[in-house]
Amino acid sequence: RYELTEDDRKFTIEMKSVNHKFLDVNMKMPKKLSMFEGDMRNVLKKYAVRGKIDIFISYEDMSVTNTNLKFNRNLAEEFKEMEEELGLKNDVTALALSRCPEVLTMEEGELDEETVWKLLEQVLEKACEMLVRSREKEGENLKTDLTAKLDGMLQTIAAIEKRSPQVLQEYREKLENKMHELLEDSQIDDARIASEVILFADKMCVDEEIVRLKSHVLGMKDELENSEHQGRKLDFIAQEMNREANTILSKANDLEVTNYAIELKAEIEKIREQIQNIE
Repeated sequence: RYELTEDDRKFTIEMKSVNHKFLDVNMKMPKKLSMFEGDMRNVLKKYAVRGKIDIFISYEDMSVTNTNLKFNRNLAEEFKEMEEELGLKNDVTALALSRCPEVLTMEEGELDEETVWKLLEQVLEKACEMLVRSREKEGENLKTDLTAKLDGMLQTIAAIEKRSPQVLQEYREKLENKMHELLEDSQIDDARIASEVILFADKMCVDEEIVRLKSHVLGMKDELENSEHQGRKLDFIAQEMNREANTILSKANDLEVTNYAIELKAEIEKIREQIQNIE
């Protein structure tokens, strides 16, 4: 919100914004200022690329020379005609006559477009600067929150990397014990066990997904350091992260890995929600 009073003119501008796929500006202002709407939109484009922005403008011209009192003589003379035609007593005073609608009206003088636009542009620029500072402050808080979430995801990914070889070893031991139980003293075919373990490892291997997911996480952290408008790009990266987490979850054949994958998906969803607030 910014307010300016100068040359007996008072301007007040209030602005609020939320994120949006494109720049959507809604202005509410006195009709006399509507001629400046195009110029105002051009000013706003210097400060915002995306977002739904509502702007409320009020304007007061307190100068005496800006208003003229107009007397409607024809309407006032109707009372004289009513007296003569209807034989009514005419006790209408000038004060009573002034209270009749349309007899006395106030007319505003011509708008000094150059002076008004100079002041309006100044107020709009100041309000936009305040809006940008507010958005930047919120953006820093979002960056801190997103960075913490991404660091947490890297820890979860590291836990999956550590757990995956253990799952293979536990499966091999479980398979050997099962075969011993079934075959008792008979000789166990190590080659057969190795073959089964390889098939299992191929089905549950998530090395590629982990590499890609880690790359996306680091890529998003790099993008957060970029001062350019990156909201859409971050959203695309989050979609790719979610795809890799889904694949890890579908391949998981271990409760611990499954829980890690679910944790990743939950964090990615939180990140995607936060990204919707970034231009």
